[in-house]
Amino acid sequence: QVQLVESGGGSVEAGGSLRLSCAASGYTNGMAWFRQAPGKEREGVAAIRSDATSTFYGDSVKGRFAISRDNAKNLVYLQMNSLKPEDTGMYYCAARDSWLISASALREGTYDYWGQGTQVTVSS
Repeated sequence: QVQLVESGGGSVEAGGSLRLSCAASGYTNGMAWFRQAPGKEREGVAAIRSDATSTFYGDSVKGRFAISRDNAKNLVYLQMNSLKPEDTGMYYCAARDSWLISASALREGTYDYWGQGTQVTVSS
């Protein structure tokens, strides 16, 4: 059982940047970030394969967010730039035990483990 702990959330003005981190208690294969705004469904933001050869992004964050990982430290990051008020929400880290395929990289059901989330608030 892998434990995931997110950090790095906070409040920022529109146009600003934040970097989220997710620490895993052990080795993970595919990893991802999801977010959920109040009253909305959880959506996939970004995902990355275990060897970091491929990354996947939701349409709303392409060109602004970047996912990366440090396998030696069991960490995954989400660099968020040019933040907008609509990026506000709870951000969750997720991981799976097996290889990530593009068709399901941003689907909730793909992932086996979830963190508790970190709040991101972007003001206009």
